[in-house]
Amino acid sequence: MTISAFMERHYLHFNARETLAAAKSYREFSQSGGKMLVSLAGAMSTAELGISLAEMIRRDKVHAISCTAANLEEDIFNLFAHNEYRVIEDWRALSAKDEVALQADGYNRVTDTCIPETVMRNIESHLTQYWSAAAEASESYYAYEYFFRVLEDETLRQHYQSPIENSWLNAAREKGIPIVSPGIEDSTLGNIFTARVMDGTVASHQAMRSGTEQLEMFSKWYIEQSKESPIGFFQIGGGIAGDFAICAVPMLIQDLEMDIPLWSYFAQISDAVTSYGGYSGAVPNEKITWTKLSKDSPKFMIQSDATIVAPLIFAYVLEQ
Repeated sequence: MTISAFMERHYLHFNARETLAAAKSYREFSQSGGKMLVSLAGAMSTAELGISLAEMIRRDKVHAISCTAANLEEDIFNLFAHNEYRVIEDWRALSAKDEVALQADGYNRVTDTCIPETVMRNIESHLTQYWSAAAEASESYYAYEYFFRVLEDETLRQHYQSPIENSWLNAAREKGIPIVSPGIEDSTLGNIFTARVMDGTVASHQAMRSGTEQLEMFSKWYIEQSKESPIGFFQIGGGIAGDFAICAVPMLIQDLEMDIPLWSYFAQISDAVTSYGGYSGAVPNEKITWTKLSKDSPKFMIQSDATIVAPLIFAYVLEQ
C-alpha cells in the first residue's frame, strides 16, 4: 500500500482528516500550476525534515522558503556533523545536572538531539572570512548567500557526514528558489556575526542584508510570480518565519496600493493552542481581516507535530 493510499484509507477524522484534506488540496493546487512557499519555524532542519523537503524542492512542489536563520544554519550543521550528534532517547527525564554535563561535553540540546559546539565553530571560521571580505569591499549579501558559498566550496565536500541529497538548502540552491530568513540575529551564527562586528573582525553590519531588504526582494518575487500562477502558503510552526513572509501581500495591497492576488492556499501545522499568546500567528480565518486570505481560499489548520505530519503531506503531494 502506498503512503497516499494509506492516508486515504485511515485518515478519516479529526487532525488526520485535516491532514489528508490539506495534502489533497496541496496536490491539486500544484497540479493546476500553483506555486508554494514553505515557511520553517522551530528546529525542522535538526529534525532532518530536509530528507522530504529537499525532494519537494527538486520536484518543483516548493518554490520559495521563509525560515528562521536557525533552520539555515542547522541544515549545514547536520551536513557536516551528523555522525557527531548525540540523540537522547529519554530527554524528558534529563535533570539540570544532566544538562550541565551536556554543556561541559560541548553539546547544545534541541529536544532529543544534541548538536556539537565544534561544528558551529567550524562553520563560523568559513563564514567569518566571507563576512569580512564583503564588509571590506562594502558589499552586502543575504544570509543564505553566505551559506551557499559553503555548499559551493568543493574542498569541503569531503567532510560531509550526511548525504547532500538530504540538504533542503542545497536543493534550494540548485533550483534557484528565493530564501528569506527574518530575524537573522536570533541564531547561533547571527550572534557570532554581531560579535565579529563588535570586536572589529568584520568591519560593519553592512555585510548582512537587512530584514526590510529581504521583504522587498520577496515581495518583488511575489509580484512577478503571481502574474502567471496562484501562490500558496504552507506554514510549519508559527513565529517570524511565517508572519514575515505572509505580510508581503497586505503590504503590496494596502501600503503600495497594488492590484495583487491574495494567497491562494493556506495550511499550517502547529501544536500550539490559540490562547494567551501561545499560538504564534493568526488562525486562518483571522487572516481574512488582515488582507492575506480571501474567504474562498483553501484553509487548513493541523494541530499536530510537524515532524510527523509534514513528511506525510509531502509524500502525498509527490504521489508516493
